[in-house]
Amino acid sequence: MRSLILLASLLVCAAEAAPQLTIYTYDSFASEWGPGPKIKQAFEKQCGCEIAFVPLEDGVAILNRLKLEGAHSQADLVIGMDEAMLPEARNSQLFAEHKVDLQPITLPGGWQDTRFLPFDYGHFAFVYDSSKLKQVPKSLSELAARQDLKVIYQDPRTSTPGQGLLMWVKQTQGDQAAAFWQQLAKHTVTVTKGWSEAYGMFLKGEADLVLSYTTSPAYHRLAEQKNQYQAAMFSEGHYRQVEVAAQLKSAPHPELAARFMQFILQPEFQSLIPTGNWMYPVTAVALPAGFNVDETPSQSLHLEQARIASERKAWLREWLQAVSQ
Repeated sequence: MRSLILLASLLVCAAEAAPQLTIYTYDSFASEWGPGPKIKQAFEKQCGCEIAFVPLEDGVAILNRLKLEGAHSQADLVIGMDEAMLPEARNSQLFAEHKVDLQPITLPGGWQDTRFLPFDYGHFAFVYDSSKLKQVPKSLSELAARQDLKVIYQDPRTSTPGQGLLMWVKQTQGDQAAAFWQQLAKHTVTVTKGWSEAYGMFLKGEADLVLSYTTSPAYHRLAEQKNQYQAAMFSEGHYRQVEVAAQLKSAPHPELAARFMQFILQPEFQSLIPTGNWMYPVTAVALPAGFNVDETPSQSLHLEQARIASERKAWLREWLQAVSQ
């Protein structure tokens, strides 16, 4: 009899357990210093659910895992792919339409996609320590040519910043991209799998410059009261990154996932982006004082998604051949 009572109690507890929303994202988003914990707390107050973040290396790793898992994935939605990945993501047929009103979005150039919803944006840049580096390169071309500089960047096959650099180089260097990569390879310390590893090595003094974002110095200014970290502003302009969220067609909790997608454009989410993810919000929430001082690109660069879809593999081969020589 006692065993039957215990079993009945366990069944009642299971029935009353809050549903779990599983979100694939990148590790810095879900980390204790990222926006994930506060976003989790804010949404759980509204939904009567629990959020479980599954942290992966980068946006590229997120999509690669989803393609392997297919319709059997336990993910309800993903946070952290970027616009350069959208042709490949769309071709996967894994993502549902989001039904979110796009009117609040203030992203430069607007946004119309009905499957992939932007949650932040920024521009790629090479970050340096101004207390150590005095002769700062003023262009991508100078960065490649300066053999006195030690550089770290991320692999474009596994990293969204690395992929962003691939697009940045192709747009600005054109037919000279292979020569650019060959020059840069001569003074590249290493090419890392993801952003966290690269930036950590830079902070340990293993390179003069690291591929990151124009907004990265704001973190050091506001969170650490350190002013020596700066973004090298280049004359060619800087490549834009828009990061997106998307709901899986196979989401175990589709209604809850759809509710979270609506939550993304609300102030409770967007206000956590500047000092949580150290990027720009995509709605008109106020930026904190001192955010991104003097780090606005002279030109915001981006390539058409159709061109990326048709030529990205060739650009990757070009990069790999150039750095392997």
